[in-house]
Amino acid sequence: MTDEQDFRKIAESFGGVAPEYDRGRPGYPDELFDALERLSGRGLKNARVLDVGAGTGIASRLLAARGADVVAVEPNAGMAAQFLASSPGLPLVRAGGDDLPFHDDSADLVTYAQSFHWTHPERAVPEAIRVLRPGGALATWWNVHDETVPWLRARVERLSAALPGYHGYGRISEFIGHLAPAGLTVERAVLRWERRITVEHVLTDLVSRSFMASLSPVEREPVLVAERAAMTAEFPDGWVVEPYILELAVGITPA
Repeated sequence: MTDEQDFRKIAESFGGVAPEYDRGRPGYPDELFDALERLSGRGLKNARVLDVGAGTGIASRLLAARGADVVAVEPNAGMAAQFLASSPGLPLVRAGGDDLPFHDDSADLVTYAQSFHWTHPERAVPEAIRVLRPGGALATWWNVHDETVPWLRARVERLSAALPGYHGYGRISEFIGHLAPAGLTVERAVLRWERRITVEHVLTDLVSRSFMASLSPVEREPVLVAERAAMTAEFPDGWVVEPYILELAVGITPA
């Protein structure tokens, strides 16, 4: 199996955990969208936004709540079905970022919420530039667990030992590095926030991660049993404060 086949197989695995993805994954704080408006130099209200790799619509719904005219773009059938169930009223186009089925100069913003690493940037960045109007922006962002926190660091060690395919978001800088060479002016921001959730919610989120989604239920179960035991011992009242580092990069096209 080639690396490209591995890439596609792992990406396709999200369809099997789309309900867990929608229930478990974190949203984004208002401060993210404030920063997006500031860095891109325009408000979200009435902006034409293509939310690519929209998944189940977590970011699409928040962008729409800020007044944006959002079109979600999602290639995965299972994720798209969950999107339609969770995001009634928002339009969805079945496509991926490497080949956007939109006219030139037709969008103010192209956004990738937790999804740009599932593209081939050498194709996705030119496609975003093509569909953006002059002065438009390509925005990418990622929620990343703050692994300086002891319980998260311990979880990384457990998962690394249990799962050969375990990985985090270590390549963010590499992906963002494709923006400036394409002629985009790059602005960045790093935000910190946290959410308070139950241990079971933590486990639901874990199931939605690519390194777990790509496993069979039989392979997944012992990992979940071990994580439930470790998390319950760490948080006996059943509640967890989960800290995030939210990395935002905005590439602005020439006006």
